[in-house]
Amino acid sequence: MDRLVKPDVKEVELIFQKGQKCSTSFKLTNLMHTMSVAVCLTTTNPSLFSFNKLFSIIPPLSSASYTLQLSQPSDEPHLTDPPDVIIIRTSMLPTGKAHADDLRRIFSKPGPHVFRDAVITVSFVGPDVAEFLISHHSQIPESRYLFKKAISACAKSQLAELMKPAVECGDAEFAAGLVGAGGDASFRDSDGKSLIPLAIRAGKLDVMKLLVASGCEINDSVDLVLHEAAAMNRIDFMEFLFESFGDELDVNSVNPKGMTPIHVAAIEGHVGVIEFCVLMGGNPNAVDLKGWTPLHYAASKGQLKTVECLLECSNVKYVKDIEGKTAFTVAAESEHSQSQLLDLLGWGDAVMRAARVDDVHGMKRWLGEGAAVNRRDQNGWTPLHWGAFKGRIKSVKLLLEHGAEVDAVDDGGYTPLHCAAEAGHLQVALLLIAHGGSQSNLKAFTHLNLETLHKKHVSLDYVSKSVALGEF
Repeated sequence: MDRLVKPDVKEVELIFQKGQKCSTSFKLTNLMHTMSVAVCLTTTNPSLFSFNKLFSIIPPLSSASYTLQLSQPSDEPHLTDPPDVIIIRTSMLPTGKAHADDLRRIFSKPGPHVFRDAVITVSFVGPDVAEFLISHHSQIPESRYLFKKAISACAKSQLAELMKPAVECGDAEFAAGLVGAGGDASFRDSDGKSLIPLAIRAGKLDVMKLLVASGCEINDSVDLVLHEAAAMNRIDFMEFLFESFGDELDVNSVNPKGMTPIHVAAIEGHVGVIEFCVLMGGNPNAVDLKGWTPLHYAASKGQLKTVECLLECSNVKYVKDIEGKTAFTVAAESEHSQSQLLDLLGWGDAVMRAARVDDVHGMKRWLGEGAAVNRRDQNGWTPLHWGAFKGRIKSVKLLLEHGAEVDAVDDGGYTPLHCAAEAGHLQVALLLIAHGGSQSNLKAFTHLNLETLHKKHVSLDYVSKSVALGEF
């Protein structure tokens, strides 16, 4: 005979609960027709497990139940590779009776009278085990296999609860396993939020696609999925969301602070997201509850590239918040303050205005603060273009002293000299020629304004000699 007893299972499952005692039961059946069998139970980890009875006697063809207990409550399941097992040893008992001390003596001495009759694997299962495997999957080689086993003992409500940590960890295989076992992908938390924001924060597009394919829906006013994607700088998420829920999404939706996805992107400096949102109809001029535009946020964070982007697509440079502060003011007060940023938000415009009206003192102050002398406006004009066009010779001299680019070309191909010549400002033009020393500038001047030269009785030779002598 190969064995004296037969267990009713090959594996026992302990439904593990953090900090609580847990136990499971199994049966052994005596296969002997006429003789009782003595049984001794042990495990590969006796410090962790205990039995309701270590020694027992099973009458012929009878069965007995046994309980395996976790000796000490724990916050983590004891997962080993290979797993712990119950070892069943047996011995024939002709008399059918024996005291506990007798049984102890029988099994304390190895020999042919003691059979290693069976081995039962011990497995930890249940939602607490599944959650532990999700959070520690990278440290447990067999986590996939163990996870499948763990969720087999979970109710549907427990599977739904496990969807949240599975999505948060960004593992599509865990999430798919839960859905396949009956987990509800449309599960919402106590705040009414779906699982999709969690997938976005995890940065896993495949998980989000799985959720949508499994019936997950969004509530845009609660889930704020575009805000989540904007914060993560994930345009691919946004594209998929519009493909899946286009009619339900509003690119100008606001969060509890009144901020749009463009506001969120501006804070993080995500220029590509801003451009995508504007392309989809997003309003870069929107203000939140404290009156801040996306430009205010980009300015406060010192996001130079973002400020440049927003200045191109919005017209809120001088919009004031509820405290009367513009983006320039916010930038100047911020710890991220920098001259290039301040130039974009205000100094550059101030120098342009000063050049137009010949405000030399104001121009000196702004240039001294760090304003860019070659800052360009929407037409590509520099302050020198404006000073030349307006004939402001004092401003032109000051700009040239501060390194203004004489040959700067605007969007139409015009230099400051062209502007001075066409406007008929001879002295300014001559001054520019003197500082530029470029024959091309001289030719441009004479070509564009020969009529002015003739009227003023100025010859080309005079201009050339004046330039050579450095009179301008």
